[in-house]
Amino acid sequence: MMGHGFLGGMWLWPLLFIAAIIACGVMVGGWGRWQRSFSQGTRSDAVEILRTRYAAGEITKEEFEQMNRDLQ
Repeated sequence: MMGHGFLGGMWLWPLLFIAAIIACGVMVGGWGRWQRSFSQGTRSDAVEILRTRYAAGEITKEEFEQMNRDLQ
């Protein structure tokens, strides 16, 4: 006799396989969204910091414009 329960636990392997496929899909989909939000957020954060520094007089207009072009 194979073991205990329904078919000796053979029903478990297909469920684990399906769960692994779903988990991989969720991770890949989540990674793409995270990358996009990080790259977009980084630029807007940098521009905001640049504006703050220009408003505080820490950098000149020319420096501000050059740095802003560099970020684009």
